[in-house]
Amino acid sequence: MSFGMFCAIPQPFHLWDDRAAPLALPCFPLVGGLIGALWWGIAKLLLLSGTHTMLASAAVALAPFLASGFLHLDGYMDTSDAVLSRRPLEDKLRILKDPHSGAFAVSMLAVLFVLQFAAACAIMEKGINLALLMIIPIISRCCSALSVLCLKPIFQSGYAHMFRQNTTIAHKLFIALIAMSSIALAYCSAQVCGLIVAVSAAAGFAVAVAWAYRDLKGVSGDLAGFALVIGEVSGLVAMAII
Repeated sequence: MSFGMFCAIPQPFHLWDDRAAPLALPCFPLVGGLIGALWWGIAKLLLLSGTHTMLASAAVALAPFLASGFLHLDGYMDTSDAVLSRRPLEDKLRILKDPHSGAFAVSMLAVLFVLQFAAACAIMEKGINLALLMIIPIISRCCSALSVLCLKPIFQSGYAHMFRQNTTIAHKLFIALIAMSSIALAYCSAQVCGLIVAVSAAAGFAVAVAWAYRDLKGVSGDLAGFALVIGEVSGLVAMAII
């Protein structure tokens, strides 16, 4: 269920069982593991093939969005429109559900793509620590799953309500364990640099979710996707800088 909902990579089986809904978010970081492995594989293959840096960087920048079917990018744009509108809460919630894209969504999308491409270009030029690309999507999805399970949902968010039902502390601990294991793997892979990248991804997510949560008075699938995208680009920028 989790792979079918949150990943555009073709799956051999498509089975939906409402009884397994409480497991969808705990399995969300595993989706990140698959996307991260694909992200690393594409970057490594392009580097070994000698593809021009600009073209390789474009592919690396777009890979996580393509792998997720642009699902979280949609939430990023919707939440950007709502939060940056600076209108009363009722108007922000209406904008959040509006299927049309406004000026703020387009502007924030441009900012995101510029940062994503510039960071990817710097990473591909250096060609080191590429294994950290496997870690970033796991950490961002751990943070996303925990935010939906732990924070107050927006009253109109069916997504948050559906996946919170019948979840226990064990589900949250499982996600936290994956997050800590990912941070440990990042450190083993690139020592202090890996730790900086992992913490940057988590910190980027935390800042984004706190900002949007304060304005919208709750969490939703769109908000979680918004923070996930910012968390991932934060980790990517950290990779480029170090």
